[in-house]
Amino acid sequence: MKRIGVDVGGTFTDLMYWDEDGSVAVHKVPSTPQDPSLATVDGVQQLVDKVGISIDELGHFLHGTTVATNIVLEHNGSEVGLITTEGFRDLLHIARKKRPLNYSSYQDLPWQKWQLVRRRSRRVVPERIDATGEILVPLDEDAVREQVRVLKSQGVRAIAVCFLHAYRNPVHEQVVKRIIQEEFPGVFVSLSSEVAPQYREYERFSTTALNAFVGPKVSNYIDNLANTTREAGVRGDIRLMTSAGGLITSRRAADNPVLLLTSGVVAGLLGGCAIGKASGYPSVITLDVGGTSADIGVAPDGRLRMKHLLDTRIGDYHAMVPMAEVDTIGAGGGSVAFIDEGGMFRVGPRSAGADPGPACYGRGGAEPTSTDAMVAMGWLRANSFLSGAMRVEPELALKAIDEHIASKLGSTVEHAAIGIFQILAHAMTEGISLHSVRKGYDPRDFSLVAEGGAGPLYAWHIAEQLGIPRVIVPHHPGIASAMGLLATDIRVETPATVWTSSADPDTERIAGEFDRLSAQAVEQLAADGLRPEDIVLERSLDCRYIGQGYELRVPAPAGEIDTGWIARAAEAFHDVHERTYRQRFDDKPVHFVNVRVTAIGKVGHVPLAEIEAGGADPSAAIKTTTEALFWTDDNEPRPFTTTVYDRTLLQAGNVITGPAIVEQFDSTTVVGPQQRATIDPVGHIVINTTETQGGQR
Repeated sequence: MKRIGVDVGGTFTDLMYWDEDGSVAVHKVPSTPQDPSLATVDGVQQLVDKVGISIDELGHFLHGTTVATNIVLEHNGSEVGLITTEGFRDLLHIARKKRPLNYSSYQDLPWQKWQLVRRRSRRVVPERIDATGEILVPLDEDAVREQVRVLKSQGVRAIAVCFLHAYRNPVHEQVVKRIIQEEFPGVFVSLSSEVAPQYREYERFSTTALNAFVGPKVSNYIDNLANTTREAGVRGDIRLMTSAGGLITSRRAADNPVLLLTSGVVAGLLGGCAIGKASGYPSVITLDVGGTSADIGVAPDGRLRMKHLLDTRIGDYHAMVPMAEVDTIGAGGGSVAFIDEGGMFRVGPRSAGADPGPACYGRGGAEPTSTDAMVAMGWLRANSFLSGAMRVEPELALKAIDEHIASKLGSTVEHAAIGIFQILAHAMTEGISLHSVRKGYDPRDFSLVAEGGAGPLYAWHIAEQLGIPRVIVPHHPGIASAMGLLATDIRVETPATVWTSSADPDTERIAGEFDRLSAQAVEQLAADGLRPEDIVLERSLDCRYIGQGYELRVPAPAGEIDTGWIARAAEAFHDVHERTYRQRFDDKPVHFVNVRVTAIGKVGHVPLAEIEAGGADPSAAIKTTTEALFWTDDNEPRPFTTTVYDRTLLQAGNVITGPAIVEQFDSTTVVGPQQRATIDPVGHIVINTTETQGGQR
């Protein structure tokens, strides 16, 4: 089965091809922000031409995209209407009554300034269901028809339906959906009972409205991409990466686009997990640095950590959908360096993007970027970009740094260039610390996997700063997210609120919900073409102590759900609570809030083949030597004679001593002064940051 993984980033679109015979090929093309599908289809055609196959031989097309995320961040979604329970019209406006600036009377609340649904489009109808699912006020269907007609006259493109306690009984929302389809055919419909069937009114309403906000544009994008690839000859369905780290079909993604909000970001973490396991270091921190941003993930023992559902935000909005613990900061190869109004030297988060790009690209960009700084330091050579397919002009980089930074600070271009690098590296170091040390993980117990086009340029220094013992640079670091697409399974997660406690457990309800969710998840995967023997079910619980306001996710024990099972589940929660907060209260009852079933459809993963072994001497891979800037202990820049290697000629067992530069098609790796790197059996560069050539640091 031939597969291709495509990850669309802000600057480049990355592609990876894999055949079951073990052959692998990668490609990279500039993204087309005006229509991301253009770069996708062009890149696929170029890659299949490169490997010498016909495009109709592709069986699986796997895709990670930032389209949904960009719509939310840029506030350019579709006009949305809302139908809700009488009395709850302004719930989205009120939210949780939190204020970003506690003591300011004059501030814009983001969810009010950029409303998902304008007030005139928030319509109410008589209906009421209580927290047990009992109907207190029957749905007024005539009122529903009237409000749907009002929304149609307003020209909305999507309608969100959010009723109180619909997570316990969805019957009223289902009736409304039928009426909408009769009165307003073709409009995008988002039901809270389908998008986020669990308690917490505001978060459920926000998630459902967000799904409607991005729905029409994302659905059109998916449909256009599916049609374009089908016309080009791709036979298989498109499967898209979700924020939870699994794949879903294009049909399911078009119905629930809110699941795609951190699509491409998670793919990089999954790729890093596969890379770490292949090198024998399963606990990894991933640093995926692209042109616009840096994505940071922490995976102890190679396992994804899931965010708490009250922390799953995208931009200014709550999105109560499963999201892997990956965070993004505005630091990338295109991050612009500038002197602000107060005279401070700053870098990012604004990016030069794909167009015009860094000054050295010669496409009209005049401001210095991180990439220009590394060109000025000699780390990126003029003919090294995309193996020489993309020329850069070093003199333009030097000019931009001099005009915008060095001359204003009264420094040299060399000092300014190193300053740009160090400022951005510090931001990444702080980001890793925030998501490791401050969450109870010691980075010294992990390996740093350097991904993206720029990750291997920064990783050597960041690992030194944090005491991380090694850096792993994968065989194709610039394509790690595309590899992550090829290293994951189809995944469907379905939740339900049970609201019971270990003091007086409703075991019948817990068992019933687990059975219902399991059957629903298996049915969904079967509809996607998976065989029963390829489906694995995982059960989990959202638990808290009585009186707490937040839950923790806990793996559900195996076996029959009885009083013994309840005791084991409570004990598992005590353990997780102690791991998270360093406190446990064994004598307190445990509140079981939600149950979850995750159905995993197993697909064959891309195996990492071993490369040809050689001795310790890497001299056969040397391209040249160059003078590159590094800094001494007093932070003074000085040129170091630096060996430049061709990554494609390195063999397993080769040992590289720093400073060194390793060039390849999709990235460039820097090995710092006094560092030592080895090539492992699968071709990864493993940089040891704690031992120097002469012994311990």
